[in-house]
Amino acid sequence: MSWRVTLACNRAEGEAVGAMEEPFGDHPNPPVIVADEPDEHRPDDWRIHAYFEEEPTAAELAVLAGLASGEPVVEELADEDWVTRSQAGLEPIEAGRFFVRTPAHQARDGAVNFLIDAGLAFGTGHHHTTRGCLAALDRLERAGKRFERIADIGTGTGLLAFGALALWPEALAIATDIDPISIDVTRDNAVLNGVALGEGPGELALAVADGMAHPALAERAPFDLLIANILAGPLIELAQDFVAATAPGATILLAGLLDTQAQAVTAAYVERGCRLVEPGTGEWRVLVLEKV
Repeated sequence: MSWRVTLACNRAEGEAVGAMEEPFGDHPNPPVIVADEPDEHRPDDWRIHAYFEEEPTAAELAVLAGLASGEPVVEELADEDWVTRSQAGLEPIEAGRFFVRTPAHQARDGAVNFLIDAGLAFGTGHHHTTRGCLAALDRLERAGKRFERIADIGTGTGLLAFGALALWPEALAIATDIDPISIDVTRDNAVLNGVALGEGPGELALAVADGMAHPALAERAPFDLLIANILAGPLIELAQDFVAATAPGATILLAGLLDTQAQAVTAAYVERGCRLVEPGTGEWRVLVLEKV
């Protein structure tokens, strides 16, 4: 038999699961932990699931309780491959030409496929903002945009940087995150998906950075494509730095904001010499701006 523990959580707690350091330390057989957003109309109501091969102990439940605001709910599952079960619950994401899947699903012919292991599953395209960013990148390429210097700020698991390099394979690209665990996850995902790591054209450089504060970003600027899928507050706080780091005519792709926050985020960039190209749609907006 196997066991599943489910905890209600908020969005921040759920998204933190994909980038956290192993919460069970040197546990000989730690659970697979994933998170999901069960109702797109309630974007702050998430769940964390932990899959165990044996009934979880009180100590293990206490570790899980520290990850979320909800109480652990334990259930016994039928005798089956519980890793596959945990992956199967994460449906593939289609966004333009991109197809994001876990090992429980087959690659799609004719698509740009990305494979993400279940244990690294969030920030993988299963959130609306990541899906929207991949779709926006696809539209930019189809419209004839060409980019040579790309920055993905707050990369999470690396997917947006991977997508950009798939579309503009000769570009100099860098992915950064304030969380060193996210950079480790991105490195692992790059290997899993055959994305070349390095400093040259067609390769992805990685760095731990707080916003634009890193020598590698300064050396590569000005960028002609800057992607930031973070949160509305940091997008506004970093507007001056983002605009300063881009070339005239550059595209700035922003996400991680609600429709109620779009006006304030847009204003921060328009005030600094950008124009809004795409305002995005739906509850979670993806803004496409151009530096004039």
